[in-house]
Amino acid sequence: MKLQDKFIELRSRQQGILATNFYNYETLKGVLLAAKAMEQPLVLQLTRSSIDYMGLPVAFQMAKSMLNYHGVEGWVHLDHGDSYELVAQCLDAGFDSVMIDASEKSFSENVAITSKVVKLAESYGANVEAELGYIAKLGQNKEKGGFTQPLEAKEFVDATGVNALAIAIGTAHGFYDKEPELQLERLSEIAAITNATLVLHGGSGVPRDSLREAVDRGICKINLATEIKNIFMQTLKVKLLTNEEIDLRKVFPVATDQIVELVKEKLDIVKNIK
Repeated sequence: MKLQDKFIELRSRQQGILATNFYNYETLKGVLLAAKAMEQPLVLQLTRSSIDYMGLPVAFQMAKSMLNYHGVEGWVHLDHGDSYELVAQCLDAGFDSVMIDASEKSFSENVAITSKVVKLAESYGANVEAELGYIAKLGQNKEKGGFTQPLEAKEFVDATGVNALAIAIGTAHGFYDKEPELQLERLSEIAAITNATLVLHGGSGVPRDSLREAVDRGICKINLATEIKNIFMQTLKVKLLTNEEIDLRKVFPVATDQIVELVKEKLDIVKNIK
């Protein structure tokens, strides 16, 4: 099943799908073991930095082979693609889905760039995600505002034909200084006037009830990255400081286990079973 078809299936049931970034074998194994235990589908995401770190064919083939090995229904997605060239490389490699992030450009430039990617992806049968509005990236001001405007969202989707749209409703990438207040009424307005699958970036640290209500109101894809990195590294630090073990095969599993528990909890939330 194509990812865009899975979105339609989930949206008909008011359910979401978790999209987790991975950074190496251990983080990939952790998220897949969680999905297998919960019997839920998963989107595996790679950013440019992760692709540069692992190598495009290595990262992609590892994700695909691990999905098959663990028997998990899943798709490989380019997260925050920053150029047409990177998108094209990922599509050629076999990615199921790509994101083109031109959100920091003008509305017209965002439309033009996204439209070009949509046209390219059509020949691959791939899902395309774009971003509209201000979702603070790591190191950027989280208080800036710049929420997605409902009518602009409709105009953007109509003009580009994009499958999925990441919207700015109060989340940010990285950890929060205070609990985020999601613009849920704004989300409902956007969901009411566009057929695009709506995506929530910055899912780390958003309270359970807020995530569930976001899914109720139209969010389908929920991204998770920062909490995965944090729990892995914090657990690993403690292990290394309190243990003389030098066999990394005996050290890493402790951190991987923590990812499993974290992702199982998030999967339970996005499944949205009352």
